[in-house]
Amino acid sequence: MLKIKKVPSPHFNDRTGLIDSIILHYTDMPSADEALAWLTSPKSSVSAHYLIDEKGFIYHLVDDEKRAWHAGTSFWQGCTDLNNRSLGIELANPGHSYGYQPFPEAQIDTLLRICEQQCTRWNIPKTRILGHSDIAPCRKQDPGHLFPWSTLAREGFGLWPTSGLSLSKEEGFIEKGLDTIGYETVSLPHTVRAFKRHFQPHQLDDRADEETCRLIQGLLDSLKVLI
Repeated sequence: MLKIKKVPSPHFNDRTGLIDSIILHYTDMPSADEALAWLTSPKSSVSAHYLIDEKGFIYHLVDDEKRAWHAGTSFWQGCTDLNNRSLGIELANPGHSYGYQPFPEAQIDTLLRICEQQCTRWNIPKTRILGHSDIAPCRKQDPGHLFPWSTLAREGFGLWPTSGLSLSKEEGFIEKGLDTIGYETVSLPHTVRAFKRHFQPHQLDDRADEETCRLIQGLLDSLKVLI
């Protein structure tokens, strides 16, 4: 049984579309209590549907049926209003502002359970569990390179490449590949850095090397799409 406490945030409005995504964030604040206070403060103008603290306790801030204000200016697969079609989940973590640290096992266990629950409830494709930096690569870096995307992938959640043994020699493959996956590529260096933060976290720069290309191809293979 998930431990959930309802703490309403005033920051929401009506949706005009179906829910088809889950966007993951870190709070980038010193504590879960401070994050909760900010997400529910009349002064903040930001919110999320859920906040998960370090021990795995869930705060429900905005009803799923409503449009929470967590994604901001965003883009994925042609959509420019991810707030309208997503659930936002904040993970309590000091972030890069206050001493970024790994996400506790209890927190990730709860995240996996709520992802399972919400994907079932709203018929969300499990490939559409994304990071804030994926949908806003020029602005955001959360949930960051320490977030355990591979753990989610082992449980069937999120994007993850196949072996990606093939390597395209096509000119413009990197930009075309990232665009086909869903990324905005208006600033390719920012997008490459966001991609590597998610799939190549041991190398946080904006240089697309051979490993990057193989991972892009592996993602295209896993999505069964061609460019």
